[in-house]
Amino acid sequence: MQLFYNPDITEITKQLTFSKEESRHIVRVLRKKESDVLHITNGKGYLFSAEISIASDKKCIANIVNIEEKPKPWNYYLHIAIAPTKNNDRLEWFLEKATEIGIDEITPIICQNSERRFIKLERLEKILQSAMKQSLKFTLPKLNEPIKFNDFINENSEEKICIAHCEDGDKTLLKNIVQPSEKIIILIGPEGDFSTKEIEKSLEKNYAPISLGESRLRTETAGLVAVQTISIVNQ
Repeated sequence: MQLFYNPDITEITKQLTFSKEESRHIVRVLRKKESDVLHITNGKGYLFSAEISIASDKKCIANIVNIEEKPKPWNYYLHIAIAPTKNNDRLEWFLEKATEIGIDEITPIICQNSERRFIKLERLEKILQSAMKQSLKFTLPKLNEPIKFNDFINENSEEKICIAHCEDGDKTLLKNIVQPSEKIIILIGPEGDFSTKEIEKSLEKNYAPISLGESRLRTETAGLVAVQTISIVNQ
């Protein structure tokens, strides 16, 4: 299935006009013709089938012929708050793979040891959209604006809250602390780890210190291990 993404389409939409770029891709690259059916998601758990009425590479138009609700295939809610990596490619890799596995929300957090404090959200949104379409998912993960570490942990939360850090101390393996169907927030630090003060502040806010295993992991690897662990616990 070739899946398209349009955030503006709703259950009452009758007709859809594609952008010039998408129209060119549909008609010239995919060689779609009038009466061919396209599959579109709005990233909100719906699949729309649309029949092409005008196959123009400048303005392709399609009529909605079927709407299907497609609930996400996991029953938990996972929010990863992760420090942006120095190399953008590594953060993009994490977002892509996490979306393929299953994640609900991502927040870039700026920490004391962060080597990157500015990110282009528009670029990251496109990574999420592409991964959603490639993996045939119909719910787009929510990407939040970057926020300072202290501001993030000061927000009230009803979810289970955890912090993965590398300092010595009592920590519980992530797989042993979570239960199926939970809402959970996991903090993943920068390459230089969270500072001692940040760890102390998180513990004061009742964040549970967790371990992702014996290996010392890169930021993006740690994030992906957390995503995969939550997925496995819920299988």
